[in-house]
Amino acid sequence: MNRDTITKADEGKRVLNPDGTEVGRIVEVRNGHGYVDPNPGITGTIKAKLGWGDVTERAHPLDEGSIERITENAIYLRGTL
Repeated sequence: MNRDTITKADEGKRVLNPDGTEVGRIVEVRNGHGYVDPNPGITGTIKAKLGWGDVTERAHPLDEGSIERITENAIYLRGTL
């Protein structure tokens, strides 16, 4: 099932540009905004999947208007990040 609303369940998912290029992972979701870390590393990825992610200064905010669709494994953007 595809959707376009980001939730806490999306933490740890890959974020992809329209051409399929991975630009990072969602490390945290707060107030309807996801935060994309461009290089979370294995520890950051695991923490995000467990809901223990932290927003660092290199994380980019991502609002729902930037999201084309969300699948079971990834978040696809409307444009580039």
